[in-house]
Amino acid sequence: MEKAETGRAGGNSFSPGSGLPVQGGASGEGAGGSGIVRPERRFQDDDRDFSLRPRKLGEFLGQDSMKKNLSVFIAAARERNESLDHLFLIGPPGLGKTTLAQVVANELGTDMTMTSAPALDKPKDLVGILTKLKEKDVFFIDEIHRLKPVIEEMLYIAMEDYELDWVIGQGPGARTLRIAIPRFTLVGATTKAGNVASPLVSRFGISCRFSFYGQADMEAIVRRSAGILRVSIDGEAASLLAVSSRGTPRVANRLLRRMRDFAQVEKAPSITHAVVKEGLRRLEIDSLGLEKHDREILAVIINRFNGGPVGAETLAISVGEAVDTLEDYYEPYLIQSGLLQRTPRGRVASSLAYKHLQSGRTPGGEASLF
Repeated sequence: MEKAETGRAGGNSFSPGSGLPVQGGASGEGAGGSGIVRPERRFQDDDRDFSLRPRKLGEFLGQDSMKKNLSVFIAAARERNESLDHLFLIGPPGLGKTTLAQVVANELGTDMTMTSAPALDKPKDLVGILTKLKEKDVFFIDEIHRLKPVIEEMLYIAMEDYELDWVIGQGPGARTLRIAIPRFTLVGATTKAGNVASPLVSRFGISCRFSFYGQADMEAIVRRSAGILRVSIDGEAASLLAVSSRGTPRVANRLLRRMRDFAQVEKAPSITHAVVKEGLRRLEIDSLGLEKHDREILAVIINRFNGGPVGAETLAISVGEAVDTLEDYYEPYLIQSGLLQRTPRGRVASSLAYKHLQSGRTPGGEASLF
């Protein structure tokens, strides 16, 4: 019998299998003759609690090499009846780090407690969570590169010795009490691996680095999500949606929901290539998946700074964004797509960016006369 979902200090707790059930198959069929969305499910599908996230490794699409290795480590830990080694997840936002942490907990058959580094403000916050964990539980910390030093140092001992040092009293009468905690699995996720302290990184037994998803994997994700949402989508529409999703499942699912809206309002029986093409035009998303702000970043580099190089802070001010947002959200895909280059002197627009924007300029030169 599944355990009821319970709250824990400083984070949210999930029991194995307590995630919302995945409904529908991987195909895009299921709309039937009642239009793109079944009337009785129209409002339920829009509910925030209706999850598109996979719950098992077999449902987790893409990242094949990482999944194969992880399945071996999980199987070995279960056979030995031990907790899994601490797991370090690295990658840009939206690629499935939190989802994979939930999948690991489900595969291990254990509970999972979630929190984020900024939420761990004082040592007692961490102590409150760790002392309530059960044997082999999964403890997930998002944005782990933002941990405070005092929290990080407590975590060192907890990860290695499964004990906590707690100071009792003040002044000359203060003494240290060592508290034993259950053997747990820490899963740390970060978009900035370089900002995580080396002593902390070295304590993770397993490291998984996420990469942007390929076209085939993105199409499979779109079709699976369409099946869960009970919408019908044709092959060309799924392909166009996949190529416009920046290699990121989170973006693909967001765009799929918006295409569903367009198709529903226009009384289309399914999401077609024409619906997706028009929907992307209205959302100002181009054939490479670039949004309006992506194109503005490239245009600023090309037109104001003659193609670069330009420093990150200068570029961020020019486009009205924070440096962290520029580096964490926009730049990874622009670099992966070959549109932007990072050099020691700053950011430089590639020749592909000039061609894509049709700016009439040439790299390192002035506007073309022809």
